[in-house]
Amino acid sequence: MALNAIQMILVVIVAFLAGVEGILDQFHFHQPVIACTLIGLVTGNLVPCLILGGSLQMIALGWANVGAAVAPDAALASVASAIILVLGGQGKAGVSSAIALAVPLAVAGLLLTIIARTLATLIVHVMDAAAKEGSFGKLEAWHYVAICMQGLRIAIPAGLILAIGAGPVRSLLAAMPAWLTDGLSVGGGMVVAVGYAMVINMMATKEVWPFFALGFVLATIPDLTLIALGTIGIALALIYLTLSKMGGSSNGGNSGSGDPLGDIIDKY
Repeated sequence: MALNAIQMILVVIVAFLAGVEGILDQFHFHQPVIACTLIGLVTGNLVPCLILGGSLQMIALGWANVGAAVAPDAALASVASAIILVLGGQGKAGVSSAIALAVPLAVAGLLLTIIARTLATLIVHVMDAAAKEGSFGKLEAWHYVAICMQGLRIAIPAGLILAIGAGPVRSLLAAMPAWLTDGLSVGGGMVVAVGYAMVINMMATKEVWPFFALGFVLATIPDLTLIALGTIGIALALIYLTLSKMGGSSNGGNSGSGDPLGDIIDKY
């Protein structure tokens, strides 16, 4: 699919905002489900990009910066894979390949993140000097420079992909053999499972395992929609919070731990 000039400009703006929000984390434009949806909206490919964003969001749930360890770049992965999906012109059929390409792009984005953060360290020293001078205008200007640098970290690669055009991207995707595309589809599905596993590993406690199992059981009922599952989840959460507050207030006072479900599990 070929994009016109206005669509390209809007895509670069979305990419810039995704890069900025990777630092500000206020409007969450860097989250895959939002970044991909916005790119799909401005390019007229809303449904495929929404599916892509939702799948990548499940992967990115397990990505987090811990100490000096930097997580893969979700913003670059979302923007670049969404642009490739749009330029490829395959629609929903190209989502699996785009998901598989997103992970290497996210890892490659770590290099750009390291470069941007290294430059930001130099900017901090310049801002310290401006603070000593009492130049608040210069201090604010360098602050905007540092923020815009984060936006360019995503906008420049997005512009390069757009400059390549739809033809080479489509030819590259068409030249991929069936065994490779099938392998990318399998790999993309496994990456989603790994994302789930990372989240479960961080959140798993004896109190939440019953809800985890119950969710899988309810998901097998074909008549239940996502709204119904969400309503059931909210109801169970409210019931659990209510029982937790009531725990230990009766039958002996403080004999329990305050967690009725945890006490039951401990008995077994």
